[in-house]
Amino acid sequence: MISEPGQSGATRYVLFDVDGTLIDALDNQRLVWRTWAERYALDPDEVYRVALRTRPMETFAQIAPDQDPQKCLAALHELEDEDVRNGVYTAFDGASELLNALQPETWALVTSNYEYRVRGRFARTGLPVPEVVVDAAAVEEGKPSPVPYLQAAERLGAQSKDCLVIEDAPSGVQAGLRAGMTVWGVNASAAVNGVHRHFGTLREAVGDILAFASGSLLHRLDGSVVME
Repeated sequence: MISEPGQSGATRYVLFDVDGTLIDALDNQRLVWRTWAERYALDPDEVYRVALRTRPMETFAQIAPDQDPQKCLAALHELEDEDVRNGVYTAFDGASELLNALQPETWALVTSNYEYRVRGRFARTGLPVPEVVVDAAAVEEGKPSPVPYLQAAERLGAQSKDCLVIEDAPSGVQAGLRAGMTVWGVNASAAVNGVHRHFGTLREAVGDILAFASGSLLHRLDGSVVME
């Protein structure tokens, strides 16, 4: 377990997105939105395209403005809860090794999903849950607002400069950057605009994330890194 801060004396913190970063849930999300769209006789591909860029209530306003948004949300939640119980998904390679190597008080989950669903997925994939989880219910402003990541840092007792954000999506990357944190991208074929470092997979990033957390790897403003 990593327990000692680096030579600088500052404890380092790692803030993780969940879906697409630690949990492979892309097919699940696509199926949930497809089923939802078919209930409302909407084009599933168009619905999913919008849903990738907006929060659910914003999605409903754009693609189903004539429908009751609360009923739309209830239907979506029903499908998502069913997916947590019966959906097939896995943790990305390296996730278990990485999370189990971090002290619980030095990392957090920052997700646009709900905590109880995250806990359900983590229980099924054997991943540990940290002390701090910032979910959709915890904030009024979701990603790309910096609020979720700033709240996670506050709850950890951390300063932004000591935080590393691990993300896979543009909205999350922007949220981390706006929070004044170091942001690394994973699980994408090309680097998301703005990330300080890019890794094609989470597995490729494990060693460097642990080095950052231990204080042995520093991030420079130009995006380079240096060993302490």
